[in-house]
Amino acid sequence: MRDIDMAVIADDAVALTGTLTLPAGPGPHPAVLLLHGSGPLDREGNTAKVRMNLAEPLATALAAAGIAVLRYDRRGTGGTPGDWRATGFTDNRNDAAAAVRALAAQPCVRADAIGVIGHSEGALHAMSLGALPDVTALVLLAGYARGGEEALRWQARSLARGLPAPLRLLLPALRALGNRQIARIKSTTTDVARVAGIAMNARWTREMFRHDTRKDLAAVRVPVLALTGDKDIQVDPGDLAEIRRLVPGEAEVHRIPHLTHLLRRDPGQHSMRSYRRLLREPVDPDLLTQITDWLSHQLLGTARQLGNAQRVSAS
Repeated sequence: MRDIDMAVIADDAVALTGTLTLPAGPGPHPAVLLLHGSGPLDREGNTAKVRMNLAEPLATALAAAGIAVLRYDRRGTGGTPGDWRATGFTDNRNDAAAAVRALAAQPCVRADAIGVIGHSEGALHAMSLGALPDVTALVLLAGYARGGEEALRWQARSLARGLPAPLRLLLPALRALGNRQIARIKSTTTDVARVAGIAMNARWTREMFRHDTRKDLAAVRVPVLALTGDKDIQVDPGDLAEIRRLVPGEAEVHRIPHLTHLLRRDPGQHSMRSYRRLLREPVDPDLLTQITDWLSHQLLGTARQLGNAQRVSAS
């Protein structure tokens, strides 16, 4: 395999710097776009303090199976200009759609065999891409099927259950504080606002609160693989059933034992306090295999079928 630099030109002409990993051998190749979670994440899925390191092992596994992988730096991170705090949820979604178009236009990529893999926030944007004509398959890692504000409130309740016992005594006060902060953010009109003295990505939050992924899921026109760990404390694993119900066509869902939101397994008592330890471990290898096998069937199978049809037509 080999990596090449690739810039995605967004709708407002900002160049989103990225990497396209190509399999060995001649192309054009089936390809996938990888979309990461929330925050100032670079193309590898990392921030300065939190290193998911998702892109490299996933690109390696997929390239070995003959599938190219594109990922890019979010606005204001890595080589991409801008301010991530002033970037909206809809900006991220529009950038993802521009990346699909850029991938389809690459001569080394099969425009008829393009998938999207999204993790966390990236899964939400992947859902919105499932109705595009250039997309052939979706992989949703830790995505939810509900409104954004409802999803955030579920997450807050889930994380609270993992607090030490002394802090749980403060939950009523913490809930009241959280409700005041949510109300404050919803009342803002600027891209960035200070809430409790902290500069927040206010526009992103307002737009995320209003966005309901169920509408996107109902419009998906391609096969879907949805994977969430049963120890995910940021996204309700129970939403997998709703994803399967809403997607009109093929939808394969798996609630994976011991898998966490970090895409690592934790067989013990899991909470946010486990995150630092888990991030020292690699992404779950069985998860990588499951994703690779499913995408190989969807994308390489499509490529073979079309290639056979073209040969028959030429003869």
